[in-house]
Amino acid sequence: MLTCTGFAAQTADSPLEKFTFNRRDVGENDVQIEILFCGVCHSDLHTARNEWRDSVFPVIPGHEIVGRVTSVGSGVTNFKPGDKVGVGCLVDSCQTCASCNEGLEQYCDNGFTLTYNSPEKVIGGRTFGGYSDQIVVDKGFVLRIPEGMDLAATAPLLCAGITTYSPLRHWKAGPGKKVGIIGLGGLGHMGVKLAHAMGAYTVLFTTSPSKVADGKRLGADEVVISKDAEEMAKHANSFDLFIDTVAANHDLSPYFALLKREGTMVQVGAPEHPMPIAAFDLIFKRRNFAGSLIGGIPETQEMLDFCAKHGITSDVEIIPIQKVNEAYERMLKSDVKYRFSIDMASLKTAA
Repeated sequence: MLTCTGFAAQTADSPLEKFTFNRRDVGENDVQIEILFCGVCHSDLHTARNEWRDSVFPVIPGHEIVGRVTSVGSGVTNFKPGDKVGVGCLVDSCQTCASCNEGLEQYCDNGFTLTYNSPEKVIGGRTFGGYSDQIVVDKGFVLRIPEGMDLAATAPLLCAGITTYSPLRHWKAGPGKKVGIIGLGGLGHMGVKLAHAMGAYTVLFTTSPSKVADGKRLGADEVVISKDAEEMAKHANSFDLFIDTVAANHDLSPYFALLKREGTMVQVGAPEHPMPIAAFDLIFKRRNFAGSLIGGIPETQEMLDFCAKHGITSDVEIIPIQKVNEAYERMLKSDVKYRFSIDMASLKTAA
């Protein structure tokens, strides 16, 4: 067993604190990684506080992991010690079903293994995430970080980046397409950057006039204040695609009215409560409402290579692990532009 140190929530009501735990030893097809940076995702908070009612404690969150390979198993030929690598939301899947065979492990028919709070197949117990000093992962779920990328700012690409890249790619965002991004947070700011880099005419929708300038800085061709009915009406029946990144309940009808015939609204934000969809919003223009979940390993690597080519990373605020509980409270207040990235070197000095 490999003895590791991390930050864990012991209960839904307790703050994250330093915690010692075991990971499996490096197996034939495993890669051991020293974690250098780990992004903070809203899913981390949901799980640490058991808001989805499926947490098994203790919980060590973190699925936006960037680090350095320290050891590899005898069956690993594509990575070597010293390589810069990443680990996203998944660390295993059945690898035999139709989805896995197509490189769509995120839709594994038999159930994938999440980076944290999933059954650990080798040693039992639960998987522990990236708020820790090291991790052991099957080689098939390790990603190569292109040379020259800022590691702290690259970490959030492993969730926020691929969550927006995958639907943009699947619904063919690009030149000649008009794409709307709803919300400017951790997901939304990546959606704006990626849609712009793909060549789509990119429009940010926000409720906050204070975000107009930042939206344009990030690459939006236009920024629309969604509470302004007149401004919204100017875009009626004109969008090919919407990516909705908002995690709070909100009315989708005003956005459906902006979609072209056969346009698509893709939900990637995950509101706590079901949202009503008016049937006529879909029926009259043969519009589509869809969902999308991260990406498979091949597409995630493609996303990293695309970001390296176009100079794209997440906008981050780097914090020590000692401030992660404070970061959770700030995240609830949208007090971050646009993602926290934990410098895991700070774990060595944590009490």
